[in-house]
Amino acid sequence: MPFWLLLMAWLVLGERLGRSQWAAVALAFSGLMLVLGPWRLHGGFSDFLAVGAAVSWAASAVVAKVLRKRHTVDLLSLTAWQMLLGSVPLVLVALLAWSGPPVWSGAFVGALAYNVVLANALAWLLWLFVLHTFRAGTAGLASLAIPVIGVVSAWIQLGERPDAVEAFGMAAIVGGARPYDVGGGEALRPHGAGGVTARARGSRRA
Repeated sequence: MPFWLLLMAWLVLGERLGRSQWAAVALAFSGLMLVLGPWRLHGGFSDFLAVGAAVSWAASAVVAKVLRKRHTVDLLSLTAWQMLLGSVPLVLVALLAWSGPPVWSGAFVGALAYNVVLANALAWLLWLFVLHTFRAGTAGLASLAIPVIGVVSAWIQLGERPDAVEAFGMAAIVGGARPYDVGGGEALRPHGAGGVTARARGSRRA
């Protein structure tokens, strides 16, 4: 997903990368491939849907970036509308794949509340805030922490210990994302009136 966003941000938003940043992105991409293991995929319809979802996510980030640049849009309202419109196809798919009502339980209600409030509404609100504050490429590449956190969480909670390839991949992701953030100083530049560039902070220390 973040690599689609980097490409779209380059084409639509004019966000350019330096040579050292391209090298960092390549390292992070290699690490992601080691964690995901695309050679284990079977090339089915589900894989096609996964790629389509990644492209749609990247496109939505660029649209949100352009929308907030051209218009004054409240983050909470934008989040609410996206959650509402995004739920329409989910409801349609649920109706088409209907196999009976859910079994209501305390664990089910807790999981449902977590997914609706924290994992979707709050997470998307924070994502839009980060997207508005920083460059799209920087915000997108930061999302590479998600698979790393997922693997580590599965190790802690489920005892699914990552193998050497996955561990090397996670190290490559962290090693690639960090140089991208600091490369050239421009990648850390927030947008907005109160933004302070990384170079400005460095000059103040000097």
